[in-house]
Amino acid sequence: MARASSNFVCQSCGNSTSKWSGRCEACGEWNTIVEEAPLSDGPAGKTLGQAKGRAAKLTDLSHPEAPPPRTACGIGELDRVLGGGLVPGSAILVGGDPGIGKSTLLLQAAAAFANAGLKVIYASGEEASAQVRMRAQRLDLAQAPVKLAAETNLRDILTTLEQEKPALAIVDSIQTMWADNVGSAPGSVGQVRAAAHELTSFAKKRNTSVIMVGHVTKDGQIAGPRVVEHMVDTVLYFEGERGHQFRILRSVKNRFGPADEIGVFEMTGAGLSEVGNPSALFLSERGTPAPGSVVFSGIEGTRPVLVEFQALVAPSPHSQPRRTVVGWDGGRLAMILAVLEARCGIPFAGLDVYLNVAGGMKVGEPAADLAVAAALLSAREDVALPPETVVFGEISLSGALRPVGQTENRLKEAQKLGFSTAILPKGGKAKSGDMTLTEMADLASVVGEVFGAG
Repeated sequence: MARASSNFVCQSCGNSTSKWSGRCEACGEWNTIVEEAPLSDGPAGKTLGQAKGRAAKLTDLSHPEAPPPRTACGIGELDRVLGGGLVPGSAILVGGDPGIGKSTLLLQAAAAFANAGLKVIYASGEEASAQVRMRAQRLDLAQAPVKLAAETNLRDILTTLEQEKPALAIVDSIQTMWADNVGSAPGSVGQVRAAAHELTSFAKKRNTSVIMVGHVTKDGQIAGPRVVEHMVDTVLYFEGERGHQFRILRSVKNRFGPADEIGVFEMTGAGLSEVGNPSALFLSERGTPAPGSVVFSGIEGTRPVLVEFQALVAPSPHSQPRRTVVGWDGGRLAMILAVLEARCGIPFAGLDVYLNVAGGMKVGEPAADLAVAAALLSAREDVALPPETVVFGEISLSGALRPVGQTENRLKEAQKLGFSTAILPKGGKAKSGDMTLTEMADLASVVGEVFGAG
């Protein structure tokens, strides 16, 4: 049987072609296509359908085994994002920008799990053991019973894990691992895919939890093929702005707990410290209420979080006004501006619009629509909302306001932080308690009753 021909794979997006070219047709990047050897056909040249294998073991769903116990490390925010603790045999992928604190977080986690009774091995492909020990001394973790390894050869790492049989292995990072049975260079799509597959298979066979660190691209996605995120059980993103001390560990996939859960940390000289009340932290720098400032009560995972939206509307000296957004979706901003103009008669032509989520937080839920519209109106009309007011609600293209989920939890969190008034859509299942609720049917009512415009 003829051997399969080689594939040419883009190292940026993973697109596969039958011939080499200077530019990838899928992502447009230059000089990223390399040749990768195909997988072997199997024993004696047989294909998978011809070779006889072993029968797979079947189990009865009506008699399930007891779920394995989770291990909590004592870092409350990390345990929350993991779904309550570390599950034996799980494969976890952690991604984040360079210098954001991934290695610091995982070294602190390794020490915490080791102190909780787990046997932990920290394998670094980017730093020498002495460098990791220096960081451990700076974080006051030098006495933690964590074993270190500085190695990039995947076969050597797996052999060590086979001998040591740890409960938790941390690999920093997956892009530096080199599998000698793959012909491409370290960090390429083939190498990353092979290393992730071997480490995930080892985790399932030996009941060892494996945490892999992944680099991210300029778009914020984990570098390498997307299939790596499908292989693992949990995908975590470590986010934050360089100018802020806040760091957010966000779960985007979790087979053992709720997705979209967040853990909030604060970067200090002694490492990362967990933040038990993120709402108070994000609003700590909020001074006297000014036009364009609106507090939004949102839901991140299972917890309510209050953040401040800041808007600035100014006359534009250019023929094409600017629309700048930080921490929110620019497409939804354009939609809200169109609804304000078409349904409420509030034009933004000839005006620059700047929108920012204070504290480096990224908000993605549609419930922030009404808070953004209120911030834009407040900035345009130069009218500040009362300081004790929170706003949330979804805006439809017709200008109607739609109720959002977990209204009661949003109001409870706002009341706990001293807010006494809420502007929200009409028709939701809201219990006022001691708060004054201002329910609106459509955006035109907010424009007229709250800001006296339109």
